[in-house]
Amino acid sequence: MTTKLQTNETLLDSTISLRFARWDDLSAVTQLVYDVCEADGDTTVAVTEEEMALEWKTPGFNIETDGIVAVTQDGRIVGFEEFADEHEHAKLRTDGYVHPQFKGLGIATSMMQAVEERARKEIALAEPDVRVCLQSTLDNRDESGKSVHESEGYKVIRYHWRMQADLDAPPPVVTFPSGIELRPFIKGVHDRAVWEAHNESFRDHWGHHDVPFDRWVLRKFSRSDFDPTLWMIAWDGEQIAGFSQNRYRMGVGWIGTLGVRRPWRKKGLGYSLLIHSFGEFYKRGTKTIGLGVDAQSPTGATRLYQKAGMRAASEFVTYEKELRPGRELEEHDE
Repeated sequence: MTTKLQTNETLLDSTISLRFARWDDLSAVTQLVYDVCEADGDTTVAVTEEEMALEWKTPGFNIETDGIVAVTQDGRIVGFEEFADEHEHAKLRTDGYVHPQFKGLGIATSMMQAVEERARKEIALAEPDVRVCLQSTLDNRDESGKSVHESEGYKVIRYHWRMQADLDAPPPVVTFPSGIELRPFIKGVHDRAVWEAHNESFRDHWGHHDVPFDRWVLRKFSRSDFDPTLWMIAWDGEQIAGFSQNRYRMGVGWIGTLGVRRPWRKKGLGYSLLIHSFGEFYKRGTKTIGLGVDAQSPTGATRLYQKAGMRAASEFVTYEKELRPGRELEEHDE
């Protein structure tokens, strides 16, 4: 069933209508995201149809109430916006795309207003004294997108980089800190240990909250190209000291999640894991390696990646709109 959304008719071009998304929109939305990323100059951050489907299967997300598409009169999908409860109904997120050939028709503003209306319904589910905010990240080169966010009352709060290394020779063989050894990741045996280490490693990072185990499993293991031999798990005896969970993304080697637990930091473990990961990709014929990082990382991640020869290839800006003032949820959780 198609449910048309009420919109400001003076804002949205008469040739465009908004409706809730459906599962049979999956292919068209995936192509739209690619087209937008291509126009922005970085298709590395696009997604495959399988990856988009996994996002839509995230626990708590319902594409038929949390996804909005903009459709032309002949049925072409030219805009997409989604809403997600990222944490405790208080940290909310939206992600939007408008086809470059259809900008200036009121699509972005109309979708953002519709998703804000959806987000405000979530406030009632949050703890009564907690601050509720809606965040959105986009390519920093998207001037029209930034203008829409600012006109809708969003403010810049953070910058992130996609960093890249282009290898022209095998990276050096690294020596791991004393007492540390790499062991093969065994799915079904090491899952919870790595998940716990993952959550602990990122508690110092901006905006972090622990990822539930079921959501972590869905993201990590449901991909058809999941390859455990690309996961580098560093052990100190029976404890995980650090890890680099790697995969392929849009044709490049991707350092999906690299973390070092607090007791093992400042010993060179992160650098060793990164360079060793480069080497594994190089052995497989992959010479372009990428990752995403908080540009203001408090753990010095950007310096680590630059030391390894990586450069900032793209910059992304995160905007936020406060929907209700209150105490910060993270402060209560620690």
